[in-house]
Amino acid sequence: MFPKLRAVAAQWTVVVPVAAFVVLVLTWKRDLPGWGVGLVAYFLAGAVLAAVHHAEVIAHRVGEPFGSLVLAVAVTVIEVALIVTLMADGGDKAATLARDTVFAAVMITCNGILGLCILVGALKYRVAVFNAEGTGAALACVGTLATLSLVLPTFTTSSPGPQFSTTQLAFAAAASLLLYGLFVATLTVRHRDYFLPVTAEGEVLDEDDHAHPPTTRAALTSLGLLGVALVSVVGLAKAVSPTIESAVYSAGLPSSVVGVVIAMLVLLPETIAAVRAALRNRVQTSMNLALGSALASIGLTIPAVALATVWLSGPLVLGLGPSHLVLLALTVVVGTLTVIPRRATPLQGAVHLAVLAAYVVLAVNP
Repeated sequence: MFPKLRAVAAQWTVVVPVAAFVVLVLTWKRDLPGWGVGLVAYFLAGAVLAAVHHAEVIAHRVGEPFGSLVLAVAVTVIEVALIVTLMADGGDKAATLARDTVFAAVMITCNGILGLCILVGALKYRVAVFNAEGTGAALACVGTLATLSLVLPTFTTSSPGPQFSTTQLAFAAAASLLLYGLFVATLTVRHRDYFLPVTAEGEVLDEDDHAHPPTTRAALTSLGLLGVALVSVVGLAKAVSPTIESAVYSAGLPSSVVGVVIAMLVLLPETIAAVRAALRNRVQTSMNLALGSALASIGLTIPAVALATVWLSGPLVLGLGPSHLVLLALTVVVGTLTVIPRRATPLQGAVHLAVLAAYVVLAVNP
């Protein structure tokens, strides 16, 4: 019975990403009726679940922390391509699109995903245990990159408004790329053990499962299908965005709410994968996914949009407003206090989720 169920599941995870991509091609840049939006939402959910499955197959093959890195980078690369495409389309909102998307990703990953995983892991296993060396290094990189890219433009004076001059933008892009590259090298080569799951006694767990890893062929197949699924997730999220925008405007909400909703849809695969890792008492894997995604979002988006400004017209506003500056500072402080003890209770998870709730409330009612 179980082999048959596994066979059906395997066929499902192959068919759904391909079908979702076909739906994406057929609906791209089209005005969709109500039933069309429902169809897109259905395949969007299927593509999310398929992406999580294939990411876990790859993670099982290559081991941690490489598996977390694959999913984080794959999602971010596609997200960056979407941002640049939307910026090329122009419009009044293009100037702040990169800033709003990156900040939404940072708040969702560093407070939403991280807080939810701590809460789930601590409720099931009493405390959520992780490695402070690796998690602290990742959090330090997130705080530094966020400050260099999103805080400094608010206070510089070379250009009018909360934006960088050309020289300052080039520096921020180079620093983001360099720090992210150093983080990846630390994660995968020099200090890989800092990012592996640990037990309550501090013992490093180098193996995530006792089952035999998939073959190289199966992992490469999952890698290709993961790419198809993630392209479909981001593209279908973009396809339903006009409906979301209409609902937001009809409700009299600010346009920033649209960015929050789209960011949540795009980050669904990482959220599900991180929560499932926390349920297996692999909270460090959840931390790798959350903070790695935040780092990839800044470290890849800022250089990409800096390069795009060479041929794109219009200003690039990166500086955060006062309320967002406060939330970013609070996120770094709370994150530091969470990481230092090497373990967390449900209270710390709830604190992070409260910060995310404050961000969502201020997006709805600034």
